[in-house]
Amino acid sequence: MRLELKEVASGYGHRTLIRGISLVVTDGEVLCLLGPNGSGKTTLFKTILGLLRLQGGQILLDGEDISRWPRVRLARVMGYIPQAHNPPFPFKVLDVVLMGRTAHLGTMAAPGREDVAIARRAIATLNISHLEDRIYTEISGGERQLVLIARALAQEPRLLIMDEPTSALDFGNQLLVLSHIKRLAQMGLAIIMASHFPDHALLYASKVMLLKKGQVYSLGRPEETVTEESLKNLYGVDVKIISTSLPGEQKAQVCIPVSR
Repeated sequence: MRLELKEVASGYGHRTLIRGISLVVTDGEVLCLLGPNGSGKTTLFKTILGLLRLQGGQILLDGEDISRWPRVRLARVMGYIPQAHNPPFPFKVLDVVLMGRTAHLGTMAAPGREDVAIARRAIATLNISHLEDRIYTEISGGERQLVLIARALAQEPRLLIMDEPTSALDFGNQLLVLSHIKRLAQMGLAIIMASHFPDHALLYASKVMLLKKGQVYSLGRPEETVTEESLKNLYGVDVKIISTSLPGEQKAQVCIPVSR
């Protein structure tokens, strides 16, 4: 799969919030969006998902313009994981994941055996089969986020869009969710995720886009894009990028704030 944005512009009504956005994401890649609040990350996601009208440019999937695709067709290709989800009713985990099959069902149709099997495979992929009969509202925040990812996987998408998937999670659950995101990319899914943490981009992304005031500030490999200078220009803070060694002779970079 190849998702390509060409000079995309979008916003609300006549107000343009993002402009000149161009990028390419293919199977197995993780593109991480970094940028301060109001930089246009959520607007870009809504535009890709077809929730906001294009004001300019093109969005292509395998060379086909998707601007006129019906919502059901988009839902069969793109899965979306929001920052948080609190359903009004105490659904079981399996029922929440089954909701991901909606795009594949006819009007008023109920999920069948194959849909249940697909939902259970999605749950198993994330190693949370033990939660299948638990009440969604009674499990931990990290577990709920994995359930939302499983729900998106049940759509059988080719692209996952994640809006700050680790927001409000503790350190351990952040690492748990991020490790699963990396694993899904290794299985062949294309992933676009937003984050407020440069370390997440350095450790888990294959590409990074820096957004500033609705425009692309920088785009490229993490080690080339997430730099001390770029982060200072993006967030207005001084940081140091430190290289360190990991087990197995792996190298990694981490971001440390500099006290003034």
